[in-house]
Amino acid sequence: MFNVFEVFTTVTVGLMVGVEFSVAFVINPILGGLPDDSVVLARARGGRMLGAVMPVWYVTSLVLAGVWAVAGWHRPGTGLVVTAAGLLVLSVVMSLLLLVPINNRGKTWTPENRPADWKEQANRWDRYHYVRVAVVIGAFTLLVTALTSA
Repeated sequence: MFNVFEVFTTVTVGLMVGVEFSVAFVINPILGGLPDDSVVLARARGGRMLGAVMPVWYVTSLVLAGVWAVAGWHRPGTGLVVTAAGLLVLSVVMSLLLLVPINNRGKTWTPENRPADWKEQANRWDRYHYVRVAVVIGAFTLLVTALTSA
């Protein structure tokens, strides 16, 4: 039964990684080719939608990895799971300190009220997001490795 939990946790984190990877390397480049007014509206909509879903997904992934680490303490690969959970903690802290403040501003922007530096703020969010994607890919990779080491 514990194997099912390990697989469920790994899939949950993997799907989150896929969404975040897609935002970074598919969605945002597509938006970058649109006129500025459309970019502002699309990023604001994405910020509202994903800003509601992703915090739950990040915390759920972290909790699942934490439960795996504690419940499977005696099993092979636990160090990998603990490290993955640490990376997920880092991703949550990064989100709260770096990405959420920008997202909270950006999700209210319209073509009429966007600040003069909106592109710089969007680019800063993208740079932080690339780092966060690397962190969650690392966590996912460790979970997959732990799953296969059992």
